[in-house]
Amino acid sequence: ANRGKVTVEYVLLDHVNDDMGHARELAELMKDTPCKINLIPFNPYPGSPYKKPSNSRIDRFQKTLMQYEHTVTVRKTRGDDIDAACGQLVGDVIDRTKR
Repeated sequence: ANRGKVTVEYVLLDHVNDDMGHARELAELMKDTPCKINLIPFNPYPGSPYKKPSNSRIDRFQKTLMQYEHTVTVRKTRGDDIDAACGQLVGDVIDRTKR
């Protein structure tokens, strides 16, 4: 079903790139390209200046893109409760070896 489609990975950062204006800009940018848009809510880690958007902001962003007839999925976040941001678990192991 996705043959010939480009997959666009878009990381959503709370109040940085997740408002409806950003969704419309992305939809317009991709309007002539057969694509699937995969929304990835940011997975925060200690010390990061960015946060994960609220579920309502994510839902609104997805619905706005879908109005432009794009295929849109939201990646389910895993490991929010165990600091599983990319490299975070490795960082904990390295920190423990220094002690």
